[in-house]
Amino acid sequence: MSNLTTLMSKVESLLFVIGEDGLTLAQLAQLTESEQLDVQEALIELKNRYDQDASRGVTLKELAGTYQLISKTDNADVIEKLVENPPAQSLSQAALEVLAIVAYKQPITRVEIEDLRGVKCERALNTLNQKLLIQEVGRVEGTGRAILYGTTKEFLNYFGLNRLEDLPPLEVEEFNVEEEQDLFMSKFQETFTASK
Repeated sequence: MSNLTTLMSKVESLLFVIGEDGLTLAQLAQLTESEQLDVQEALIELKNRYDQDASRGVTLKELAGTYQLISKTDNADVIEKLVENPPAQSLSQAALEVLAIVAYKQPITRVEIEDLRGVKCERALNTLNQKLLIQEVGRVEGTGRAILYGTTKEFLNYFGLNRLEDLPPLEVEEFNVEEEQDLFMSKFQETFTASK
């Protein structure tokens, strides 16, 4: 594989993962550890290949110095159908874990959730917020004023609950930490599955 082909592959992967936020030329150069001129060449070649190949559904677009992958305008009718009637999507394991933590520990900050899970949770929080299962319920007093998250009325409706007190109790006193986490998730998933 040539250097240009390898760089194009890296750029394409980065733009796919970052989504609609896009990346600047400088960011792409830094992430790929390449010169900006080389990245510029890779971007031009990628765009040419997307535009010349009718079988490709995406193309490359530059908006205000930020590059992103977008769907081709030829496919607008198909995209419109998806937007109008999105398929029902279940929640990922990460989103379920975050939702369980918010449900049982609310109000809670992102940092507190990440401390409990041991991994970042921004994407899961965004997903849950978009699905209207969680919402901002306040701010922590003091420096930074971190957002406090809580569940919504939609959450209660989705899980067939009248109030938060109807969540199944967690009996974890006699278990070690790993068993507690497993029990926590299994109880929550039972409720999630039963409500579908």
